[in-house]
Amino acid sequence: MTVLTTNTNTTADTTADTSPLVCPVTGRTAPPAARPAAPPTTPPAAPFTERYLLDPSVNADPYGYLNSLRDHDPVYWSAMHRAWLVTGHAQLMHCLRAPAVSAERVRPLMDAVPEGAREDAERAFGILSRWMVFNDAPQHRRLRQVFQEQFAARSIGRYRAFVERATRAMLTRRAVPGRIGDLVADIARPLPALVFARWLGVPQAHGPSFWYWNARVGDLVLGAAQEEREYRTSLQSLVNLDDYLADLVKQRRADPQDDLISAVLAGGQIGKSVSEEEFVGMLTQMAFAGGETTSNLIVNAVLALLEHPEQLAAVREDPALVSMAVEEAMRFDGPSKMSIRTAARDFDLDGRSVRAEDRLFLVTAAANRDPARFPDPDVFDVRRGSASHLGFGFGAHFCIGAAFARLVAGAVVDVLVREYPGLELLDGQHTWQPSLLNRALTALPVRY
Repeated sequence: MTVLTTNTNTTADTTADTSPLVCPVTGRTAPPAARPAAPPTTPPAAPFTERYLLDPSVNADPYGYLNSLRDHDPVYWSAMHRAWLVTGHAQLMHCLRAPAVSAERVRPLMDAVPEGAREDAERAFGILSRWMVFNDAPQHRRLRQVFQEQFAARSIGRYRAFVERATRAMLTRRAVPGRIGDLVADIARPLPALVFARWLGVPQAHGPSFWYWNARVGDLVLGAAQEEREYRTSLQSLVNLDDYLADLVKQRRADPQDDLISAVLAGGQIGKSVSEEEFVGMLTQMAFAGGETTSNLIVNAVLALLEHPEQLAAVREDPALVSMAVEEAMRFDGPSKMSIRTAARDFDLDGRSVRAEDRLFLVTAAANRDPARFPDPDVFDVRRGSASHLGFGFGAHFCIGAAFARLVAGAVVDVLVREYPGLELLDGQHTWQPSLLNRALTALPVRY
């Protein structure tokens, strides 16, 4: 028992008190001591040591380090990364609202291209400059509004039956109960690609080339391309993707179909508020983003459920919790760790003087576990009931594809949870792709 009392004399006495110590709860005595124990002291906090965000151990499990970074300083200047690391929820929300924080970052991408590949880069980076995620208001608003209606939840909901059929068909072929497989290769990667290509209007026969180009564009945008040869391949893939989609837009003008391109063209804004060149450029962004985020969300959600059996049991008992499980996965271990911004001008952030041209890493993975915003933030709880996480961003740059990602991820989780009672993780370490931005497993071995 740790709570002990003794009768003490009010007069000074240099003689050691050797009377037994009595526990007020149990009445038991402790052996007499020659001198009273020293009161407990709180050990000093360990000094904070900055670590490289792509250190293999940090990349594999970033949350312990990000928690310590946020606790040390939620707005931290990192000489190592040459950027402000913003990890507090309130501070990150401030950045997402602040006009002084700019999303325009094509030039830094251009600056990273090796000298030998610069001659290939001009057209490719012109395409990237038309991506709405790389534009600020009012350009961002003008570009985004042509897609707004088609990406609304009510419009995406039209594809629910198709998504559910495609999910069951793919799982039936690739995930036979009792068989060992890789959830990434079997379902998480191909299903969003299949669904988004169908929605965009890409013929099935063109799928392999279309998704190869998208993967190489991802290498460029996410920083995986390092060598000159890799840059050249990525830059050319972006140009090829742009050419392909420009031709598809011409076909849909002549012969509309039931797809995203035809629906946007029917809205009458292409060629008026937004040029056709801008429209095609944004379609390259949609094509790139349409599979990546959703694939990673599926994998991370399933991994979280399998690693927390009591939460998996709760969802199996009440399938209405599926959508809440997807939202909690976005908060707990979402597919995006951060976004990168630049300061358009000098401004104050939580008492820090941010200068024009400074880079800011908005670390949503840390903000989504900020105890000032989320009780017990390191606990995965499908009944948390809060969609106020920042996994899809916030404000003007809130992910336009959020409804699509929720629909597809929810369909996969629903079928796996209800129809695969034997689903289990296989032993072994998980390998995460080295990326500042994405939280993506290379494989997820399971027994179906």
